[in-house]
Amino acid sequence: MAKNHFKTRLEIAKKKLSKKDNESKKQNSSPIGSAFKLSTELVSAVAVGTIIGFILDNTFGTKPWLILIFFFVGVIAGITNVIRSAKNMQK
Repeated sequence: MAKNHFKTRLEIAKKKLSKKDNESKKQNSSPIGSAFKLSTELVSAVAVGTIIGFILDNTFGTKPWLILIFFFVGVIAGITNVIRSAKNMQK
């Protein structure tokens, strides 16, 4: 009976340790890595919006209007992504 009790306590302790290891792995991101992630999300959204606007402007001959519109849409999307990612990092 004592042997089974010891085994169950040992299994519970192993589960607690594995949970702590998983939590510590999630929280061990460096500040530089976090900053790089946030800046990449912002820059990529702006770049994609600008490229789409440039392609559509060349297609329809409406220079510079669609570049400007899609640039600002990219900025808004990028800021939204940064805010969402920052909230997820806080959890």
